[in-house]
Order: sequence, then structure tokens, then C-alpha cells
Amino acid sequence: MHALDLIVIAVYLVVIVAIGVIFGRNQSRKEFFKASGSMGWLAVGLSVMATLFSSNSFVFYPSAAFGNGLKIALSLVAFALMTPIVIWVFIPVYARLKVETAYEYLEKRYHVSVRALASGLFILLRIGWMASATYAAALVVASVANVPETAVIIVLGIVSIGYTMLGGLRAVMWTDVIQFFVFALTILLSVGLILAKTESGIGEVFHTYFDDREGLIIDFAPSMTLAYGSWAILIGIFLEGLSAFGVDQVAVQRYISAKSEKTSQIGAAVNLLGMWIVLPGLLMIGIALYSWYSLHPGELGTGATVTEVLANEGSKVSDRAMPEFVRLHFPPGMGGLFLAALIAAIMSSIDSGIHSVTTAVVVDFRDRLLPKLRPVTELGELRSIRIMVLFFGIISVTLACLVGPLGDVFAIAKKLTAAFGGPLLALFILAFFFRRTTWQGVLLSVSLSTVFTLVLMYQKPDWFSVWFWPIGFSLSLVLGLVTSYLFPARETQLTYRQIMRDHPPEKEV
Repeated sequence: MHALDLIVIAVYLVVIVAIGVIFGRNQSRKEFFKASGSMGWLAVGLSVMATLFSSNSFVFYPSAAFGNGLKIALSLVAFALMTPIVIWVFIPVYARLKVETAYEYLEKRYHVSVRALASGLFILLRIGWMASATYAAALVVASVANVPETAVIIVLGIVSIGYTMLGGLRAVMWTDVIQFFVFALTILLSVGLILAKTESGIGEVFHTYFDDREGLIIDFAPSMTLAYGSWAILIGIFLEGLSAFGVDQVAVQRYISAKSEKTSQIGAAVNLLGMWIVLPGLLMIGIALYSWYSLHPGELGTGATVTEVLANEGSKVSDRAMPEFVRLHFPPGMGGLFLAALIAAIMSSIDSGIHSVTTAVVVDFRDRLLPKLRPVTELGELRSIRIMVLFFGIISVTLACLVGPLGDVFAIAKKLTAAFGGPLLALFILAFFFRRTTWQGVLLSVSLSTVFTLVLMYQKPDWFSVWFWPIGFSLSLVLGLVTSYLFPARETQLTYRQIMRDHPPEKEV
């Protein structure tokens, strides 16, 4: 690495830590968890986008475009379809009931046990996601910088935990905003540099990419094993996005930090716009890399053509394409910017994850089930919250160091989130729209569906991982409707229709 690269990385880390120190002043519980409900639409939207579209995405999308075509681009359609539902269904519920966590609503609608189950599923989902996302990006940082990935994970984990403990949600969100612009700028410059190196125009690059290759954009073959099949992407990514942006506490925490319901809704629209900017850019990196390595196949460690290399080595060479290009061709300073972008992705995954997990544990478990453990003073409360942030940060960093030997981190992440996230989404849909559902029925159905999905994914390891989203979701939904009739019905409160009718939005000040 050049000295200029190290300077770029150092400046970035200093700025991020400084934000934590600045926002660490005058902290309170409300400020730490909700940023005092004062955040604007830009911070809300870009923070949601940077958090839930970070480490895995930054590594995965260029690799997928390079090795598997552009079928994954249908994710943009899925995101566009799910965003209006988040804006007009989920956000109004949280804003009008003034909840601290999404799962607080489930107690109001059903029972405290349902709230505890949902919050527990979220905690398991988010810890697993943090570990896999952190490892995926750290692996690339380590290969480019020629340092051990464990060292990358530990150092960035310490920094992320530190500024999260100091500055709370406000620091996390503003660092997310900076991180969004860092990796957006990096994507733009990376595409430009690769195109300049190939000395080809956009048209020629696309011609090279599509020449003598079929099924690169869509493939509606009805197959459970087809990687990036179009049905799996449209259905699975739609459900994954609806769960991530609708019922995941990471996103919900940002919505409830906003000044108003309308501010949150605008932020959700900004999030979609950010994805439509970043995702095509990441895919373009993969397309441009394919053109480059078509001209220089020897840089992948073999004299064969790119098509032959992909046929023989598959995802291994796809994952190696971008780090190799950065290491060999990025000029001083720009290599540092690329690493800063990956570092941003890692830190965004860690800070948001440990903050939201801590919030769920404090609000849904300690305060609700063990209220006597809550400190009496504000200072004592802040100290106990920060200790929990440290605790969950250590767990997440430790798991990230251990996740590598488990195999394909993308598949692992998708399977874990599907097993927990699919039933969790179904739980909210049952609560919103099905009056006859009972707390016993949904509790039983979600528990059984989660276990069944976990068992199925290990019995069917060859199934494309995204398929487990519709499996977990639909099974939980159907079982919830059926098993609810095994228990006596009671007066229904707080369905979506009732909330919209009886809880009008607050007027903006």
C-alpha cells in the first residue's frame, strides 16, 4: 500500500471517531436510542440505505455480475415494489403508536410472549447477519491490503463499538450518511477507472459482456437449485426487503428517530433512490471487470479465457476479480478510498447491528420483563446501555472471526435471515390484516416455521438460498391462520385498519 492510501484511510477513521465524540455530549436514553426524535429525511433515508445495503452488497453485487450475469438486477424491481408498502403500511403504524421497538406493537396487538419471540428472532437474525457481513467485506480488505482478515475485523470492530458507545443513534446515523457518500463516490470512480483501463466505450464493454452468452438478464426456469433464478429473485428479494425495511429494528429505529411520520416516509423513498443509484453502479463494476479480464485473462492466474475460468472455478474467481484489479491497477490514494469504502461498509454493519440489538434487549426484555434491573438515574442507565453495546459488539466481532470456515458467506447470510426474517414478517402481516388470529396461534406457527425452515435448509443445501424466504414466510402465514382457530377468539385491537382510523398522524410542528 502507498503512503497516500494509508493517509486516506486514517483521515476517514479520524472523522468517524470524531463524530462519535461530538455527539457523545449531553447523552440521555432518549437521545441514545431515538436521537430525541429529531432526525431529518435525508439522514433517515441514507442511514437506512447504508446500513441494510452495505458489507455483503458491496462485495456481492460486482462478483455476481462478473460471474453470474445481471439476473440479480431484478432486485431493483423487488425493492421498488416493497417500498410503497413500507411507506404506507409499516411506517404509519410505528409513528402513530409511538413505539420504541417494532415488537412493542405485537404486545399491544397480541401478547407479551409474541413480542418476546419476535424480538428474539430479530436479535438472532441481526447477530448472524453482522457476523457474515463483516467477514465478507473484511476478507476483501485483507486481500487488498495484505493483512490478516482477523486483524481487520478486530480493529474495525473496536472503532465501531467505540463511537457507537459514545454517540448513540445520532452518531451511528450520521456516520452512515458519510459512509453512503464514501462508497457511492468509490463506485463511480471505480467504474471510470476500469473503463479507462480497457480503453473501450460503454457500448463496446457491454458487447464484450453479452457476446455469445445467454440467460444473463432473466431466467424464469422453475428450479429450486438455479442460482439467481428470476422467480427466486423477484419473490425472495421482495420478501427479504419487506422484512428488512419494514419489521427489522435496524430500519424501524431510524423511522422512529424522524421528526414526523411524513419525514420517515420521505426517508424511505430516499432509501429506494439510493439503492437505484448504488446497485446499478456495483453491477457496472462487474460488467467492466468482465471486459477487462477478457482482454487480460492472465491476471486471474491462468491463461484461459474468462468464460473457461468461470466454468472451472465459478464463484472463487468471481470473488477474486475486484480485489485483484484494485491491488494491481488502482493509483495511490484511490486504493485507499476503495478500502475506506469497504471499511465504511463493515463499520455500518457493526454499529447499526449492535445498537439495534442493544435497543431490543433493553426495551423488549429488560424493561418489560425485568424492570427492577433498570437503573434509577439517567447516568446509571447510560452506563448500563453502553456496557450492553460493548457486550454485543464483542459477540459480533468474535463470531465474524469464526464464520469463515462455514462456507459461502452470502448463502449463510441469506439462509439465516430467511429462517428468522421470513416468519417475523409473516407475524406482522397476520397482526395487521387478519382479525381472527390469536396470540397462541401466531406464537405456535412462527416457532414451528422457524424450526422447519432451519431444518429444511440443511436438508436441501443445493437449493438457492433466497428460496427460503418465501418458504419460511408462507408456512408461517398459513399455519398462523389455521392454528388460530384452535384457540378462542377475543376482541381484536390495533389491526392496521383500526390504527389508521383511530390514531390520526400528529401535525408537524
